[in-house]
Amino acid sequence: MKITVSELIVRYLRHLGIELLFGMPGSHVLPIYDRLHGSGVRSVLVKHEQGAAFMAGGYARASQRVAACITTAGPGATNLVTGIANAYVERLPVLVITGETATYIFGKGGLQESAGEGGSIDQMALFSGITRYRRLIERTDYLGQVLNQATRALLGPDPGPVLLSIPHNVQKEEVDAALLAQVQRPPAPVPSSARAGPVPALARLLREARYPVLIAGYGCIRAGARGEVTRLAEALNMPVATSLKGKGVIPGGSTLSLGCLGVTSDGDAYRYIARQADLVVFLGAGFNERTSHLWDDRLLQGKALAQVDRDARQLGRVFRPDVAVHGDIRAVVEELLDRLADCPPKDLEPLAAHRQGSSRPDAARDDERTRFHLMEAFFRRLARHFPADTLIVDDNIVFAQRFLDVSHAHHYLPNTGISSLGHAIPAAIGAKFFHRDAPAFAILGDGGFQMCAMELMTAVNYRIPLNTVVINNGGMSLIRKNQYQLYGGRYIDCEFVNPDFRLLAASFGMRHYRVETEADLDDLFARADLVRGFNLIEILLDKHVFPSYLSAR
Repeated sequence: MKITVSELIVRYLRHLGIELLFGMPGSHVLPIYDRLHGSGVRSVLVKHEQGAAFMAGGYARASQRVAACITTAGPGATNLVTGIANAYVERLPVLVITGETATYIFGKGGLQESAGEGGSIDQMALFSGITRYRRLIERTDYLGQVLNQATRALLGPDPGPVLLSIPHNVQKEEVDAALLAQVQRPPAPVPSSARAGPVPALARLLREARYPVLIAGYGCIRAGARGEVTRLAEALNMPVATSLKGKGVIPGGSTLSLGCLGVTSDGDAYRYIARQADLVVFLGAGFNERTSHLWDDRLLQGKALAQVDRDARQLGRVFRPDVAVHGDIRAVVEELLDRLADCPPKDLEPLAAHRQGSSRPDAARDDERTRFHLMEAFFRRLARHFPADTLIVDDNIVFAQRFLDVSHAHHYLPNTGISSLGHAIPAAIGAKFFHRDAPAFAILGDGGFQMCAMELMTAVNYRIPLNTVVINNGGMSLIRKNQYQLYGGRYIDCEFVNPDFRLLAASFGMRHYRVETEADLDDLFARADLVRGFNLIEILLDKHVFPSYLSAR
């Protein structure tokens, strides 16, 4: 049976299990849009193509499934770049479909042409560094192989974005419907614990160490190993620090939790590791600028080091581990539990002493908590009010890193990819399409809010309840902080006037809550419908107050 290429592409979406297509139509992609009618694939109209890329990324990250977005040629595609770059860094399987001018006018100056001919932009070159696979499909005779390659890139062990750009005339050509049967899913990876390799050596390090510490990263969440990591920590009385993306690997309220390790954290994990640990084991965690406190040597000096990661490229990338294990984190931890079943638990007295020391008054720490008491109070109430099944997409990260306790049952998605402003609202909308019943919070600064505010209408249009929390200090706080600390307080382009958020919320059909005191927070959590409502929550912060941590020079 013959069908059009546009029909085949829609069937391919269904073949991948894609139910939502975020995007914006344009003339060069209308044949595909037309075939969406009655297909079972629902299109979601965004306000800006960047929003489509961030929504697809949010959906992919929340669901760990393939997500998709679609735009027309030219500006439609170029507007995707930041969101797709973020998906590339986050290794998210996002299928990008773009239109293109008809092949017979390539090089003639067609409207929005982006085939790289005759002085037009070269879309394939533009996306070459931010996609795992990309193809301008000029003919149909190799379409099956293209879809096979795309599927391998999306579903393989190292996933990432895929771009398929399809000229308008090619979309209308006919192909055999059986072509889709040629598209093969890559075999599911078999979890490898490297049983014959260095796992016994890692078990020996753990057995011999007096004061080991685990640093758990997002790789533990991705491997579905939260429970196993917690069991290992509890079996050995081993403290656990997490990376920012790894928050929730071990419940924040656990007696073994050191909290988050990172330059914007409260420093508790840093102090314990630097002063006490004799073995540091990285489980699916990188040692990037944020986690490493700007690669502070004191964290790793004089300690045995071990690293476990499913990505061999991470092993030894920043530091030389004494033991490196390339394998599935869950399988490795399960094997460690078997090998260490008879290992006596470690002495918790140093951890208890550390806790006692941390509870003593500290002028600098207490002063910082006083300055940000409203943000601390907000996150404490959020965790208490919603102890489970809550979706939190966080662009600010500074306050959540130190004040938010994340449980196993939370879905905490910090903006860690390329740390782009304008991410939280569309990413939260995309993630909320998957977690339909979870209360959802998009947390961001007032600068980032103005980059993506119109996507709130996407949430309203599709009845996706969302709580948007805007930290209002009338400026770009990170820039202002850096200009204060590093450039003698010579401020430039870091302040602005905000709109009236109450009137703005009303124009969106949303409820507005202005938070200036803890009493306002009590009122918010008592009165607001934070589960099914559309709320714009404005938390006021003094622009002259910012965290004391020092950014890289």
